[in-house]
Amino acid sequence: MSHPFDDTLLIKQVDQLLQSYLRWTGRELIPPCGLQERARALFYQPFVVLSHGTQEDPVLNYGNQAALDLWEMTWEEFIKMPSRLTAEPVNREDRERFLEEVRRNGYIDTYRGVRISGKSRRFLIERGTVWNIIDENNKYAGQAATFSRWTYL
Repeated sequence: MSHPFDDTLLIKQVDQLLQSYLRWTGRELIPPCGLQERARALFYQPFVVLSHGTQEDPVLNYGNQAALDLWEMTWEEFIKMPSRLTAEPVNREDRERFLEEVRRNGYIDTYRGVRISGKSRRFLIERGTVWNIIDENNKYAGQAATFSRWTYL
């Protein structure tokens, strides 16, 4: 079985995600090393990392193992899901307003919100960081989030 971090396009995406995190926050999310090693290391970190693309209804395009476990999904299920479905319908408008604020400001490191897993388990995220992903041409390429604190509700 191949792993997501073995895919060349995904390795590039992970690099953009990590470089963008450094750009906005001034901090490394994980220690620098070779591209494939970073993709592998990020996938197995104990904190959650996920991202979505730039579609009109953005679709998740990355989730590390911690994200897959928290959302109770396989890689294949996760990367097909519109990111709005990570929130319950009642919370989607607030989520969209928050993401628009991130689009304008580059990043926010005080995110707090309720999300829902693929098996309908609700959890509260605290102290999350959400940032814009910028590609090699300095163009907006989506958004990513990371957090290590959550509580099941």
